[in-house]
Amino acid sequence: MAEAALLLVTTKIGIAVASETLHHVKSLAKLSENMTLIRNDLELIREFLKEIGKKPSTDGVTEAWIGQVRRLAYDMEDIVDQFMYVVGKHHQKGSWWNSAKKILKKPQYLFTQGEIATGLEKINRALTHLKQNRDWTQPIAGVGDLFATNYGSQQPLYLPGHDYSISDDELVGFDKNRKILMGSLNLENCPHLQIIALWGMGGIGKSTLVSNVFRYEASNFECRVWVSVSQSYKLDDIWRRILKEIYSKDKKEFDAEKMTCGELKDELKEILKTKRYLIILDDVWTAEDFRKIKEVLVDAKMGSRIIITTRYEEVASIAHDGCRIKVEPLEEEDAWHLFCRKAFPSTENHICPLVLQECGKLIVERCDGLPLALVAIGSLLSLKAQNVAEWKLFDAQLISELHKNENLNRVEKILNLSYKYLPDYLKSCFLYCAMFPEDHMIHRKRLIRLWVAEGFIEQIGNCSLEDVAEGYLTELVRRSMLQVVKRNSFNRIKHLRMHDLVRELAIYQSKRESFSTTYDDSLGAMQVESDSRRMSVLQCKNDTQPSIGQCRLRTFIAFSSSMASSSLFPSESKYLAVLQLSGLPIQTIPDSIGELFNLKYLGLDKTKVKILPKSVVKLHNLETLNLQGAECVNLPKGFGKLKRLRHILIYKWLDRTISIFIYFEPVDPFEGLWSLKDLQTLGAVRASKVFITNLASLSQLRSIGITGVRSIHCAQLCESLSKMHQLSSLQIMASNEDEVLQLETLTLSNCLKKLDLHGRFSEGTLKSPFFSTNGYTLCRISLIWSQLVENPVPRLSELSNLTKILLRKAYTGQELNFQPEWFPNVKILLLLNLPHVNQICIHEGALVRLEELVIRNLAKLRDVPGLGHLKSLKETQFVDMHPHFLRNLQAARLEHIPISYYRT
Repeated sequence: MAEAALLLVTTKIGIAVASETLHHVKSLAKLSENMTLIRNDLELIREFLKEIGKKPSTDGVTEAWIGQVRRLAYDMEDIVDQFMYVVGKHHQKGSWWNSAKKILKKPQYLFTQGEIATGLEKINRALTHLKQNRDWTQPIAGVGDLFATNYGSQQPLYLPGHDYSISDDELVGFDKNRKILMGSLNLENCPHLQIIALWGMGGIGKSTLVSNVFRYEASNFECRVWVSVSQSYKLDDIWRRILKEIYSKDKKEFDAEKMTCGELKDELKEILKTKRYLIILDDVWTAEDFRKIKEVLVDAKMGSRIIITTRYEEVASIAHDGCRIKVEPLEEEDAWHLFCRKAFPSTENHICPLVLQECGKLIVERCDGLPLALVAIGSLLSLKAQNVAEWKLFDAQLISELHKNENLNRVEKILNLSYKYLPDYLKSCFLYCAMFPEDHMIHRKRLIRLWVAEGFIEQIGNCSLEDVAEGYLTELVRRSMLQVVKRNSFNRIKHLRMHDLVRELAIYQSKRESFSTTYDDSLGAMQVESDSRRMSVLQCKNDTQPSIGQCRLRTFIAFSSSMASSSLFPSESKYLAVLQLSGLPIQTIPDSIGELFNLKYLGLDKTKVKILPKSVVKLHNLETLNLQGAECVNLPKGFGKLKRLRHILIYKWLDRTISIFIYFEPVDPFEGLWSLKDLQTLGAVRASKVFITNLASLSQLRSIGITGVRSIHCAQLCESLSKMHQLSSLQIMASNEDEVLQLETLTLSNCLKKLDLHGRFSEGTLKSPFFSTNGYTLCRISLIWSQLVENPVPRLSELSNLTKILLRKAYTGQELNFQPEWFPNVKILLLLNLPHVNQICIHEGALVRLEELVIRNLAKLRDVPGLGHLKSLKETQFVDMHPHFLRNLQAARLEHIPISYYRT
């Protein structure tokens, strides 16, 4: 649908017409008025499309009309960007222009007000035609019935007993969840009404599992009802269906159709007061839906149960403690087992022929543990010839088959339902994730900055755009649209991925909506969509490079290291907002990059770029510059004029093994740095007297890394840091290993979550005002090259909210003791390069939540710390240890630790 494109452009228009500059330039004000009128029309069209979207399907004429709306929205977005460019130029001229214009040449603008006015006239004509042509959609959709919804006419996409349901002997990979569900239904456990919820992505097997248990457990309940809840359900229809089910089993006749909603409610309450009931509410979409339905589900303390299946974590949170079951994709072995049962139903033990195993496992891998897909595809392949050519052809056409094959499109429909019912503000965010390669670990911070640069994030109150974006991300996870791969120690999302099939369908949807093109010539000949707004190059192995010169392009992301460097900087894509070239072997950036007036995100991290061209200072919209791990640490003169910068990430590796004190080179503070009022991230920057004095003016900073700090800087540094109330992450690095950081007066924001102190520090630092008053907010602390004589562990144990501790060359003593009740929340403990430590004692009751333990280069440690009682431990690493340590480690028999790595 085009609603997301309309939302984006109407939001952009709103921002554009709010500029202060418009009040002073009459011609711009007139353009602004015309744009506001267009926005009003587009908002009405968007609401119209929302109503169309409530219908189960749309006809071809309506789809064509929607496509025209989308193209118009994209055209209008181009004009808005042109307008913002002209407004920006007027703003940049400032008060000096009137006196200087006589001696300066007339500036050459990329766009003129006349061109913008002409463009708006074309948009208005197109809008007129669209509004006239909308009548074409009315007779086909049904005049007067266009917005009607009929719960009864909407066929559920899954019901028990459907062809794709799984028989009892095929229910693989569900044993654990089945046991939990059966236990929750046990009447002896609790006589009160219990709400049980199973949640996960569409097609993951929630309904299948409940159906299996329903068949076995239903006889223990006097009333058993299964109701599928659609997005457009009507409350009285749900209650009527429950009542019909109850009366049909009681063989009681009644006319439910004539009963009002109030009568249905009263009747159900009376009946359910006297019965032990089991009610399944399948595919519940919102918590509010459930709360309304539950009004009739009384608790007579007879052991009744309600089971909800849902795609949303928010809905599942309604369930009682211990009764929330997250259904995950099948493990590889279970997925293969299920697929073979369906693909080879008549073969003894359902064994896959050896010749088909390679191709079969590729197909199973693409299903990514999704039972619905495995069953549907396996069933279809059971009807095909068992030869490699046939199966390879099917694999190559799998996504096309999902759209066209009537035996498979149920899979697509179930997966696409989640996308269809996403709020408009999340649709673009979701599709954007499909631009990353398959199984790619998407980094939260990078994704959020990309979303912000694209303009997907709406300003809400005083919240930063990054905070709003993180809320969007969390919502997509809770809706089972994205999978969390890793969280940090204090449970914040760190890395995500898309399910493979969901990603494939998102790519298809992106092409259909001209949202983005994903280029991968390893899959065969690729056709680049000429009107696509974004391009992601995953593989480019052939000689023919993809043409990325489309003037409409907003984003270009390259993952292929074989692309010709000449293809990486499109001269025609002047509207480009995102240029992400992370990890590519490029060394130079052409001067033409300064022509990308709309550029907001420039990602050059992990490249070989040594210098940025002077034209970079023309990028007045730039928000994020990422040069982490590149060869460049010098920014061109005038860089401080880029007032919209939000994130500057820059350092050059000097030693990737991190074995020396100064292992990276930072950027030197440049003129105007402290005038960047929107700056949130700065790392890493070399300390200087001027910079530290002016540091407090960067009041929006949330994360900063300061290197080269000397003792004489510390008093002013402590004072400046005390005024930075948004700071959540701080790294302070001394100028050398002998310099002592005088941080006794350190006072920091109570928002601080992460603190890294790199170098020696004065004796009173850990007793500073910050640690004694606000230290409880810290979640992560790193002490590096501190060379402390006094054991820091007892003092750190007073910081009760710590979840991660890193000690590297931090302590010169011989013993580390972790007493009972110390560090109740620590999940990660890293003890590195402590050459004198020969004994570590972890008492029972300490580190009770520890999940990861890394001990590296403790050459004198022979005995294994007491790990037997650390039941939550999931991973251990022991590297560069004493030779006797391995023998003692083997004798310790730590079978309860699933992952263990050792290297002498």
